[in-house]
Amino acid sequence: MTTVRYEPRGAAQDLFRIRDSEVVVAGPAGTGKSLACLFRLHFAALSTSGIRCLIVRKTAVSLGSTTLVTYEKKVAVDALSRGIVRWFGGSAREAPSYRYANGSVIVVGGMDKPEKVMSAEYDLVFADEATELTLTDWESIGTRLRNGVLSWQQQLAACNPAQPKHWIKHRAERGAMRMLVSRHKDNPAYINQDGTPTEKGRDYFAKLDALTGVRRLRLRDGIWAAAEGLIYEGWDDDAHLIDSFPVPPSWPRWWAVDFGYSNPFVLQCWAEDPDGRLYLYRELYRTQRLVEDHAIDILRLVRRCADCCGSTRDGHECQTCETCALEWTEPRPQAVICDHDAEDRATLERHLGLPTTAARKTVSPGIQAAQSRLKPAGDGKPRLFLMRDALVDRDQALDESKRPACTAEEVPGYVWAVKPGGEAKEEPLKKDDHGMDTLRYVVAQHDLVGHARVSSPSGPRTERPSAGAARYGRRIG
Repeated sequence: MTTVRYEPRGAAQDLFRIRDSEVVVAGPAGTGKSLACLFRLHFAALSTSGIRCLIVRKTAVSLGSTTLVTYEKKVAVDALSRGIVRWFGGSAREAPSYRYANGSVIVVGGMDKPEKVMSAEYDLVFADEATELTLTDWESIGTRLRNGVLSWQQQLAACNPAQPKHWIKHRAERGAMRMLVSRHKDNPAYINQDGTPTEKGRDYFAKLDALTGVRRLRLRDGIWAAAEGLIYEGWDDDAHLIDSFPVPPSWPRWWAVDFGYSNPFVLQCWAEDPDGRLYLYRELYRTQRLVEDHAIDILRLVRRCADCCGSTRDGHECQTCETCALEWTEPRPQAVICDHDAEDRATLERHLGLPTTAARKTVSPGIQAAQSRLKPAGDGKPRLFLMRDALVDRDQALDESKRPACTAEEVPGYVWAVKPGGEAKEEPLKKDDHGMDTLRYVVAQHDLVGHARVSSPSGPRTERPSAGAARYGRRIG
């Protein structure tokens, strides 16, 4: 038996007593917002038979790697170990869920694939990282609060502050949603009853204190703030972040790479539609890995083994095996546009088996070209989009240090550098800009350099890995 102790304070304590139909718990990082909401659902499901609850995020992938880990390890760990709660992985007709012995259910899912979660009715709903949702998402979820087993129905949200014009802040200010402000003192894991930080809290606050700019204002201080000197002022989450869709094989592809080891290595895969719009559909954003290891990860995403050699050797890797026959599952990129490091480019070329092109790194023209693409075109739509679930795998080290873990998370803090006298420079601040640099490379190559239209291969092509694909070893900085 595992003992689970939970001490709600402040906003978390208020959450358990109020019955408003819409409630958001907002505040800095590490105040226990999500934990409180998860315990709220868990206790309700344990105490009332037959209720239906929903835990949702914008994407199902992000839900599984964050919120549900907290639920299983910190909230329902005892109930799961004793069989009071059991995991159901979903079926063709039903969404995945946690099933309670008393007949209650907590369904889980993402709004990127809403068909199953939106086809049911609920008593309680919790949306984590709610600033990722659109207002339409939130209102659509609210229409499903009609199960009627509980005497009251409630839609909960948890979030860190975002830009001051965000719909959550506006909705709370006009009284349509109740906002509970969560503070670090509300989290007993980080702050003792006497107000002193715990040992774990001291370590965590040191990470928050190291933040700068708008990320510090939001994650450390809990302020709904916009960055001063924001470079991409035309950026709008609702317009430029879109749900994923199958990219037609006829659309040309473009890859862009920014090298890094201590700083992130970034690969962005872009597709171009017939009207010339660019879509970021896949992204690698990782630290502490070698270029050659990144290359193998990339190849696993775009190639499959069509004729395996059948090796039973431990650690056999089809992508580097000279005997296995491999085929591409999507069109090859028209260009692989890279940062200028000659050695890193040579390593990537050798292991990918693809040539690379040196990026056009002139900063100001590249930024202006990207700014132009963010503006609505004649049809009211911008010409550059990022898919919300483009990121292949989150870097936990970046999450723990509260640094951006993908290109979209860099945008709010991408600002102009400031001279000692306070005057803005005509160059970006060189901090947490690796995805921004990579985005600029592909836009500059496309809009400033020009490119030849090369037809993609028709159908999969089988190939053998080059001998160099199996060589490993150099660490980069």
